[in-house]
Amino acid sequence: MHVFVPKEMGQETRAALDPQGVKKLKVLGLEVSIEAGLGAKSDFPDAAYEAMGAVVCSSRAEALRAANVVLRINKPSHEDIALMQPGTWQLSFLDPFNEKELLQALAAAKISAVSLEMIPRTTLAQKMDVLSSQANLAGYYAVLRSATELNKVLPMMMTPAGTLQPARYFIVGVGVAGLQAIATAKRLGARVEAFDTRSVVEEQVKSLGARFVKIDLGDTGQTAQGYAQQLTPEQIQKQRDAMAKVCSQSDVVITTAKVFGRKAPTLITRAMLDVMQTGSIVIDLAVESGGNVEGSRLNEVVTLPNGVRILGIGNAEGNLPNHATQMFSSNLTNFLEHFWSKETKQVNLSPSDDFLKQCLITHNGNVVHEKFH
Repeated sequence: MHVFVPKEMGQETRAALDPQGVKKLKVLGLEVSIEAGLGAKSDFPDAAYEAMGAVVCSSRAEALRAANVVLRINKPSHEDIALMQPGTWQLSFLDPFNEKELLQALAAAKISAVSLEMIPRTTLAQKMDVLSSQANLAGYYAVLRSATELNKVLPMMMTPAGTLQPARYFIVGVGVAGLQAIATAKRLGARVEAFDTRSVVEEQVKSLGARFVKIDLGDTGQTAQGYAQQLTPEQIQKQRDAMAKVCSQSDVVITTAKVFGRKAPTLITRAMLDVMQTGSIVIDLAVESGGNVEGSRLNEVVTLPNGVRILGIGNAEGNLPNHATQMFSSNLTNFLEHFWSKETKQVNLSPSDDFLKQCLITHNGNVVHEKFH
């Protein structure tokens, strides 16, 4: 089998495979080729890939035609789809809930397309969970960015000139990104509070040394995939009223509540922003999917009349492209290794596999996933 990894287009800084990933695939017996310059933006030169056994291709079109498996981060263009042979396996983000036309194009070309967003959040799939690995880095980066933007130090400092109080952080949404944000802010000496509608995460918050903000919303919980369940309008208003008080006392608010396949919920309203202190920073990590913060704009800094600044950070993990590539590569190679057959010496990507059924979107000329028929 021949695996090809094309260079990402546009502003993307990450790559789908790093040199160690090439080594891992070569050990399995796969042939690996990459497009020239694949890892240039993440500090992985072509020579490092070649040293691990990859063939560096100058012709993207020829490599796509020859590939049995194509690995990438972002969804393929229609031009790339037209070059791929029927039966090729394509692994990438697909945004399947919002890309019906793309899914139809993949099906028409008889491409077997796996959506990395749809990989189930189970113990078995943990080592393949791209969303979680990238969210981890996003939470870390959000705290570092806030620290450089904030006009205060994070830890308490006792100096001859007096004592400086620690910065106060409020993390909204305690998923993977939120937990990493809590841990990073605590390591830097900040005082951290966190909130999530899922009370089950309270112990995780406390174990990191932060205070869990309790808001009695009545019946709440999480989905089978581990996401927070949608709240009623009454619960939303009650949550906002309680959160406004915490926001008014916070130097930094970081929101992390992305909801796959739907617009992100608005958690921080303009009324809540208006009561915050001058110089406070709000970072919206869900800005690409509509935003958790009213008025946030993708990759822009919005300064409100009261001096509060809102940072809408898209692709936060892309600001740490070396490690983001390393983690993404590990997730993908773990995926292929999971389906490796020692008997046939092939990656046995069988559409009938119970695990694969949950993330395989198109196959053999059809949209096969039940959610996207």
